[in-house]
Amino acid sequence: MSGIDFSTEAAAALARVAERVPLIHHITNIVVTNDVANVTLAFGASPVMAYAPEEAAEMAALAGALALNIGTLSRAEIEAMLLAGRAAAARGVPIVLDPVGAGATAFRTESALRLLSELPITVLRGNRGEIGALVGSGQMCGVDAVGGEDPRAVAGAAAARFGVAVAVTGAIDIVVGGGQTLAVHNGHPLLGRITGSGCMATAAIGIFLAAGGDPVTQAALALGTYGLAAERAAAGDPGPGTFRARLIDEVAALGQRGVAEVKINDE
Repeated sequence: MSGIDFSTEAAAALARVAERVPLIHHITNIVVTNDVANVTLAFGASPVMAYAPEEAAEMAALAGALALNIGTLSRAEIEAMLLAGRAAAARGVPIVLDPVGAGATAFRTESALRLLSELPITVLRGNRGEIGALVGSGQMCGVDAVGGEDPRAVAGAAAARFGVAVAVTGAIDIVVGGGQTLAVHNGHPLLGRITGSGCMATAAIGIFLAAGGDPVTQAALALGTYGLAAERAAAGDPGPGTFRARLIDEVAALGQRGVAEVKINDE
């Protein structure tokens, strides 16, 4: 057991973000760009979406974290990600990768594996199907996971293969790396009824990485606080559209309302 007070650590990370207002460079997919930008602002960070190869490296070098998301990928976008990732690596900027839809097509899977091979990814975040596909065990239908893979086994296999911290998100989020396994119990089923909830979780991880600290712990804290905001946004059983708007509001209110209900444990 780590003996970490995760609620206290979550509050401290949020305070560091509020103090530093880190720039988070997102190369993300067109479906979720607005939501990702808004959740980044709500957490207290500053978003920038810079996709062009002509500026991707320069922007990444200025950032506090780089978030890569292959949801609507193209060959030009992958090249921009590689340029940005190399610049981030040269400056010690943490990188989070979201392999959206890996396993659905060969191009998606190969692109995610290329990024993992050529860049020093800090945290890999996806659902169990996406992460499983990268180690040969996942099942996907479009960008949604199907099948019954054990998320703990999937996360452990990916962490061992790629040498990175791995977050497999689902009903319970599992974060593995550096000999640690953390389980995050915050969240709400309504997250599964809006587009981009996983992409926003990836953004949250990037923001918490920019706050500094152990990547496994920071990834778990990001998912815990984001999941807590979702729980609060779901109060009163709203529809998915209302929930989506409330989610941004509740993320923005985390510093004021506190994060004592963050539920993370060692496994």
